[in-house]
Parts: sequence; C-alpha cells; structure tokens
Amino acid sequence: MVPPRVDVLGVGFDRVDLAGATEAVLARLARGERTFVITGNPEFVMLARRDPSLAALARDADLVVPDGTGIVLGARVLGDPLPGRAPGRMLADLLAAQAARDGRSMYLLGAAPGVAERAAQALGRRHPGLRVVGASAGSPASAEDAVTTARIAAAAPEILLVAYGMPLQERWIARNLGALPSVRVAIGVGGVLDQLVGLGTVPPGIVHAVGLEWLWRLAREPHRWRRQGALWVYAYLVLWTRIASGRRRS
Repeated sequence: MVPPRVDVLGVGFDRVDLAGATEAVLARLARGERTFVITGNPEFVMLARRDPSLAALARDADLVVPDGTGIVLGARVLGDPLPGRAPGRMLADLLAAQAARDGRSMYLLGAAPGVAERAAQALGRRHPGLRVVGASAGSPASAEDAVTTARIAAAAPEILLVAYGMPLQERWIARNLGALPSVRVAIGVGGVLDQLVGLGTVPPGIVHAVGLEWLWRLAREPHRWRRQGALWVYAYLVLWTRIASGRRRS
C-alpha cells in the first residue's frame, strides 16, 4: 500500500528522497507502468495555490518529489517530515545512467533552439551507451502540440525529459503524455538541458550539501529576486499553518 503523500500547503509530496525517487521510477519502468514525475519546489507550491488546475495536475501526477530544501524544511515544520531531497537534475542524471546500462531510450525536449541537441551529445558523453533517440526545442504552446508529439512518437523513446520551466513543462506533459505510447517516464527538468551545455551553472557540491542552491543562484543571477520573493511568502505560510494547527490542537 502506497503511504499518503506529505501535504505541504496543499500540494502532496511522495515520501521519497533522491534514492527513493530513483528506485520508485525504475521499479515502475520495469513493470511497464507510465510515470509522470513532478519535481516540486516552493515556487511550484505557490503557483499551485493560485491555480486550481495546476493543483489538480499535481494530485494526478504519479510521483511528486521534493526538489529542494524548502519543501523538506516546510514538511518538517508542518510536522510530517520527508526523507530528504530529490533534485530534478540529479534524478534525471541517475535515470540516464541506468538507461545507458539497460539500453533504454531517451528524448530531450525544450530549452532554446539547438540546446536540446547539444545537451543530447553532452549526456551521451556523460553516459556512454545511452540511446538518445531525439532532441528538439519544440514549443510549450498547445497549438504546436500535434507537430511536437508526432516527432517524439516517431522516435519512440521510453524516457522523456521536458525543459520548459514550471509550470509550462508540467502542463505540456499532462496534455500530451497520452499521445506518446512509447513513453513510460516523463519528467519536467527545468534548466537541466541548459546546465548540460554550460548555459546554466551547476552549484558546487558543498552548496548542494547544505541545501542553499536557491541562495547561490540568487547571488549569481540577481534578476531572480522577483521569483525568489515567493520563498518568503511560502516560509510565512508554512509557519502560520504550523501555528494555526497548534492552536487547533490545544
């Protein structure tokens, strides 16, 4: 029996860390089950709070993993802790490594024109034997879905990485996964393709270890401060919810 998800301000997260998320995806893949993975962070939670359709999409996803420290800390403060983080970039890399060993195929979709193709080459060098059967920018616009899905369906990948950023990538997967019969695993990976080609820098290991990727990125990209502002609202809501729940119990 699958344990209930951890509720973080209305978004349910599966009780997994990186190892658990990888194991869960690979187990479902081995059984031939289709898996839609959301890598959720505080920004995603705040978007879902404002958009009921996005919240419903998260409820229907097969796996919602805690992409960052903010979710893990929030769950702990709310009294229902998660095992740890499952960063999307690391989950995608572990799945690519296993796909190379198992001979499974992968398709990269999204980012700016030409990036997915370059990322496919970089991922192939990183994991020799990986079968990247296609890569394209495509478009997150629903008007372009038929063209994009036809290209992917012709390549017949088993694993699909979609890099349109939140929440466009999650909406794209939810709309189109049913039109891609070969795809068993679909994950929204944000800026992972950019990082593979050097357009986005991966945080140093020590920064990841202490869970301060968000602060590191803000220091390097000050224009992100508007988006990062949602973190403070998120933190306030987590604390307020904990205080309010304590009052109800007393």
